[in-house]
Amino acid sequence: MKKTLLLLFIAAITCACSSSKGIDKMGQALDNMSQLTEIKMPKASAVQIALDVEYLASDELKGRDTGSEGIEQAAVYLSERFSQIGILPYKGSYMDHFEVNEQEAFNVIAMIPGSDKSLMDEVVVIGAHYDHIGMIQAVAGDSIANGANDNATGTATVLAIAANFRKLDFNRRTVVFALFSAEEKGLLGSKHLAQRMKKEGVNVVAMLNFEMTGTPMVNRPYIAYLTGHDSSDMATVFNEANKDRVVTGKLDQAAQLNLFMRSDNYAFFQEFNVPSQTFSTFDFTNFDHYHQVGDDISQVNTIHMAQLVDAVMPGIFKVVNAEQLKLTPTTNE
Repeated sequence: MKKTLLLLFIAAITCACSSSKGIDKMGQALDNMSQLTEIKMPKASAVQIALDVEYLASDELKGRDTGSEGIEQAAVYLSERFSQIGILPYKGSYMDHFEVNEQEAFNVIAMIPGSDKSLMDEVVVIGAHYDHIGMIQAVAGDSIANGANDNATGTATVLAIAANFRKLDFNRRTVVFALFSAEEKGLLGSKHLAQRMKKEGVNVVAMLNFEMTGTPMVNRPYIAYLTGHDSSDMATVFNEANKDRVVTGKLDQAAQLNLFMRSDNYAFFQEFNVPSQTFSTFDFTNFDHYHQVGDDISQVNTIHMAQLVDAVMPGIFKVVNAEQLKLTPTTNE
């Protein structure tokens, strides 16, 4: 694995040498962010999303349990995907190592440095967990919990967003793409990274997390709900940025189910006290295979996933390039 990672690092350094002339080409066209509607966002590829989900949820990876050979294969794949997209490793390495019960674990992290001298030290983290629960009790001879919707879909969503930002070649703030391990062990990967970034003095200003985005919701006016909906102005920013559809809304059961504290956004809220929320399309009515062997690629709608990426891109672009998101005094949901 070390040889593979060395090759990935060399490839990443090569991609860093791409032309910087385009970095301000869009900035020159933007006198202010009111011109956001004039910027044409790249379209997400449902085909590439399907390829990413299919590999991550394959039987070969045996459910991507933290500490397993399967999750190591997934980590190498994700590092290679970031390198292919043309995004640098975070502080010299795609792998962010930590331990879980004396087993090696690693988040996979990439970054695009900011282009604006006054904003480049502000960091927006865009993340998802890529681990799952591994092997479970067999059903009809199948014991692999493939974890397609949970959370190969969120992982593939982050990869698609990363590819879009690489194509745009414009981000005033630094963007860190973080794929977490050990979420299923108690949100340990995101806790490790948030604490590491805090210790290193990184100025995180927002965290956007993606969790179980593979199935469309039914009879809701928005494409994804946002946990901690009222805890910041994030929902308003995303809905105002997209003129074509309602992007996000409030899930009725969010407060009751304590969703704000149950995913990888929460560690960043705890460490940095900034808007840190999760986008999801799993509303507990539209998917029957949570933590079961039936959570495989057949349950995932990648056209819907591409539409979700397209829907959130204007909002993410605004978070990365315009005014900071703001917390609002409210209870967590």
